[in-house]
Amino acid sequence: MTNKQQNLEDNSSKSKENEIDSSRAPFDRHNEAEIPGEYPYTRGIYPEMYSKKLWTMRQYSGFSSPEESNKRYRYLLEQGQTGLSIAFDLPTQMGYDSDHELAVGEVGRAGVSISSLEDMETLFKGINVEDISASMTINSTAPILLAFYIEMARKKGVSPKALKGTIQNDILKEYIARGTYIYPPKSSMRLVTDVFEYCTSYVPHWNTISVSGYHIREAGANAVQELAFTFANAIAYVDAALSAGLDVDKFAPRISFFFVAQSNLFEEIAKFRAARRIWAKIIKQRFKSQDERSARLRFHTQTAGVTLTAQQPENNIIRTTIQALAAVLGGTQSLHVNSKDEALALPTEESAQLSLRTQQILAYETGIVSTTDPAGGSYYVEELTSQIEADVNEYINKIDGLGGAVLALEEGFQTKEIQNSAFEYQKSVENQSSIIVGVNKYKSDTPPIEKIQIIDQKQTARQIQKIKKLRKNRNEENVKECLARLKTISKTTDNIMPAILDCARAYCTLGEISDEMRNVFGEFGSND
Repeated sequence: MTNKQQNLEDNSSKSKENEIDSSRAPFDRHNEAEIPGEYPYTRGIYPEMYSKKLWTMRQYSGFSSPEESNKRYRYLLEQGQTGLSIAFDLPTQMGYDSDHELAVGEVGRAGVSISSLEDMETLFKGINVEDISASMTINSTAPILLAFYIEMARKKGVSPKALKGTIQNDILKEYIARGTYIYPPKSSMRLVTDVFEYCTSYVPHWNTISVSGYHIREAGANAVQELAFTFANAIAYVDAALSAGLDVDKFAPRISFFFVAQSNLFEEIAKFRAARRIWAKIIKQRFKSQDERSARLRFHTQTAGVTLTAQQPENNIIRTTIQALAAVLGGTQSLHVNSKDEALALPTEESAQLSLRTQQILAYETGIVSTTDPAGGSYYVEELTSQIEADVNEYINKIDGLGGAVLALEEGFQTKEIQNSAFEYQKSVENQSSIIVGVNKYKSDTPPIEKIQIIDQKQTARQIQKIKKLRKNRNEENVKECLARLKTISKTTDNIMPAILDCARAYCTLGEISDEMRNVFGEFGSND
């Protein structure tokens, strides 16, 4: 054991009540004896893992209009995809209808445009939502999109109690790394915990949050920062829910996570293994959870968009295959593999199929699913797992010392750390201590990809006309009553979800619902 390891062990014995043991124990008999499916779940959250059930193959998709995205979803399901992952355009993420002046040029670009329950009905036309799980990558407007989904399912005759899926609902990382926030942190956290409370009672199989390290890492964080800032955010969500009077073992089993898989194979495998151990200890030691389901870290993985290159785009197939392998060897519960053309445009149908086939080949042709934690037992993997755990806990304890994730982000701590990490990486690329094949070494003139996905401007125009037509044909008196009730509830501490569901059912638009809450909560960063 190194002196640094010994010092860390000595310091951990003097830690404060909320601090987590940050010792860097190398692979030893204790770690070797860890059993898959048992606390602290280093070797997997289930005893048999993929030998009993494969991960969910969930290709992230959404573009143009609900009609066009519905075609892509049905195609992917026909090709063997086992879950849906919905990408929304920026207006939908920011609470603007498709005909809003700030939506010009962005409708259907980064994802599908959803402005009303009618759009959600179109998006899932011909899809049995009782048989699939749907993941929605949405944050500021998460309660609204969840309400649209619940009401769409009800109209199909499917009870909310039968729905399976995930809403990202992770607003803190938006302030830290991504920027699609609307309301101030306090009001945003109220919306998060209201979703926790509502779903615990009425949508029990729904994952009420997917705490995301993916976007933190894509912004420039390293592997340790990815986990540390994600878990600090998760701690803040649990604290907020407890302050709202919720029981940790009522909502914690439905907390899920979202991580990236980068190309450093062993570091990523160790990262995922360390993540399970860290979360299990946080829930058990810090929050005194008694339910073993609360301590099982369940996570979705996406291969690293930031590693995709426009130069020699065929190389991206190799990159994403290695990254997907890391995710599977690390024990992910669901996976999205990026497509080779995503540095240039949204993926075509052909490249999306190839990404799905990458998952299927890993699952059926490699043999890696036949045993649990196949990389476990390697001295290097075990030592790296413990090293990452120690470094992550050191960061978490530092954030605790700043008053927690919310106060730390208000001080700009996480953002500064990410910026420093991104700067150091960029320097390494420029001086070629980090090699990116085809970019800063082994360059060659390669022909561009012949076919890229083009957004149909006619579909965008139709989407704008649809929302205008909806407003003319709905019961306007009912709309006004529902929006007025939402405004009233927003001023109280009552759960806001029932009022949002009423608005959804009345075909109030996403923008109208968001505006009522803007009027009460205000906008973060506004000078008004």
